[in-house]
Amino acid sequence: MWEISKMNLNRLTRSIAVLGLGLMTAAPVSAQNLFAPVAKVNESVVTEFEVQQRQRFLEVLNAPGATREGALTSLIDERLRNEAVAEAGIELTPQGIEDSLAEFASRADLSTEEFTQALGQSGVSRETFRDFVVNSVGWRELVRARYASRVQITDAEINRALGETQGSGVRVLVSEIIIPAPPQQAARVNALAEQISQSKSTAEFSNYASRYSATASRGRGGRLPWQNLTDLPPSLQPLILNLAPGEVTDPLPIPNAVALFQLRDIEETSVAAPTYSEIEYAAYYIPGGRTEPALAQAAQIRDRIDTCDDLYGIAKGQPAEVLERVKKAPSDIPQDVAIELSKLDTGEVSTTLTRANGQTLMLLMMCGRTAAANASASREDVTNALRQERLTGYAEQLLEQLRADARIVRK
Repeated sequence: MWEISKMNLNRLTRSIAVLGLGLMTAAPVSAQNLFAPVAKVNESVVTEFEVQQRQRFLEVLNAPGATREGALTSLIDERLRNEAVAEAGIELTPQGIEDSLAEFASRADLSTEEFTQALGQSGVSRETFRDFVVNSVGWRELVRARYASRVQITDAEINRALGETQGSGVRVLVSEIIIPAPPQQAARVNALAEQISQSKSTAEFSNYASRYSATASRGRGGRLPWQNLTDLPPSLQPLILNLAPGEVTDPLPIPNAVALFQLRDIEETSVAAPTYSEIEYAAYYIPGGRTEPALAQAAQIRDRIDTCDDLYGIAKGQPAEVLERVKKAPSDIPQDVAIELSKLDTGEVSTTLTRANGQTLMLLMMCGRTAAANASASREDVTNALRQERLTGYAEQLLEQLRADARIVRK
């Protein structure tokens, strides 16, 4: 689930007038078609009106997925989340809803009423805004209730994340295993991952990697070269640093897969490793998942591109959603994507990841990294960031399971 950045919200008052004019002059749609069903999720219907409203809402906020297909997918996922929240017996109070609306609007330095009026000028109803916020808050409460007890952040992790090895850098030798775990195989894969996490030697872990891992490193027994600790995803750094050489992390849930990492060696260097404020990457989506035709197509594309800009030519004439280009802070990048990006230099490509329950292959390309200015972070900020990263992984895995179990029909 995406989050709206403060920068995007601050652009709301500038962009809304322009976008509103464009929407006001758009070709009219027959009123009788507005409430026609465009999708059915179990027993719940998604209407044409809702899709148009969600797409406008995303456009106004300059949010990812501001296409018709992106809006429809967002609403389908919302129905699944709503069902899970209702089954868990989670209900928001009227005051809680108002407080959540006010908090969201405040990110654009507006009151709820001002924010609602601004949306209305672009044809977005208060109900669309309310439904989006209520769903987001309810889902967050469900994820916290179900998984918070599994997320324990130690002082050692916080200290490591804060970089208390001042004036020096840390490099690590890590081995990886990423096992595809489509929902129908999740139980079997989770059991296998628990077994792998008990590995007693690097040889044993490498044997598992050669047999089960879906990454390019499987041919090397999962062994990765020396990496700066700061190149790893923020949520993974303290987990690696808490290991002794030879030890393995607990299984980490990521979309459609489970990841494990073994520390082989660690060293402190005299030069501080760089940290990054933003990472830019591109994802090109290929139907077929990890089938031979899809992987062959990915290989052909990889041979034709040198930079992320080249992907625009590959995607020309195709629906907008086949290519996504993103610039985010490291802590905001989905964990599975962050893990793959940590292994890539600018212009390099990974084809390890999938989406849509393994039915879509993601060709992931590193566009570039922006070095961070020296900045300080509080222990509370670091704790919250580490906790949120882990909860996000659980939330993504739960949503994938809900999609697999649901009856979803697109009209």
